[in-house]
Amino acid sequence: MQLHPVGVIGTGKYVPERILTNKDLEQMVETNDEWIVTRTGMRERRIAAPEQATSDLAYQASLKAIAAAGLTAEDIDLIIVATITPDMFFPSTACLVQDKLGARKAAAFDLSAACSGFIYGLATASNMIATGMYKHVLVVGAECLSRITDYTDRNTCILFGDGAGAVVLGRVPEGRGFKSFELGADGGGGELLRVCGGGSRMPSTADSVEGKQHFIYMAGNEVYKFAVRIMGNAAEEALRKAGVDKSEIDLLVPHQANIRIIQSALNRLDLPQEKCMINLDKYGNVSAASIPIALAEAVEQQRVGEGDTIVLVGFGGGLTWGASVLVW
Repeated sequence: MQLHPVGVIGTGKYVPERILTNKDLEQMVETNDEWIVTRTGMRERRIAAPEQATSDLAYQASLKAIAAAGLTAEDIDLIIVATITPDMFFPSTACLVQDKLGARKAAAFDLSAACSGFIYGLATASNMIATGMYKHVLVVGAECLSRITDYTDRNTCILFGDGAGAVVLGRVPEGRGFKSFELGADGGGGELLRVCGGGSRMPSTADSVEGKQHFIYMAGNEVYKFAVRIMGNAAEEALRKAGVDKSEIDLLVPHQANIRIIQSALNRLDLPQEKCMINLDKYGNVSAASIPIALAEAVEQQRVGEGDTIVLVGFGGGLTWGASVLVW
């Protein structure tokens, strides 16, 4: 079978207007700006308005990505939304976005791989286009993490924010596009980062709400150790599969979870910080949305040029990880 080269032909992002600063958090829990910045690199994060849900954020980012690709909603064949904060169990957030966009010809489904979800979505969409099944696929990472964050828990409430990023994938010239994907999972670490309440294991009850089982739980130290190891491993494996040396990387776009984790990945890849897209100081950790938001900002800031080699890499609950090498 003849496989077509596939790449990103449009990007877009949307973040809510409300800003939650470290100073604001000082009024909510026992913490301070210096501690948060030193430990995480975060200064602000965005919070969705009460009337906004994940599909609303995804819709706004999608409009921009489709316009940037020079397409209309009717040109989209498939919509994949990576999220852990869907509007509801079903219908999928992707179906809600399809309806908002008027993308009547598009199939639609959600994908759950936590913070790695966007890269999982890229791999899925890329293969569908490469084989000729579809021509244009919209991949969105969107989250309203503020809805599942316990703002009395100082260990987690400083980390998370809301937002959405989107890309349109399509055929690109030979030599361009995705060169490799590296996906992985370790379900044995699932208990380290989770939301227990609301599913079939622990249905929603007064007791589950009272016990704060519907909020993010994270074993911070263990997740940090996992992330430091896996970010470098995944990026190096994706480079190996692509036949690309780390010296050829023009830009690293990592999951925006913690500045120290990002710095460890830079050290592993022998990259200076100037070759890394970092925006967690403005948005915090937006889970599946963090990589597409960062990629869209890199495009906005003209940090991405034709022929550049870009490495995308992330990790998340599951535990999961993913990396990709992309020639722009």
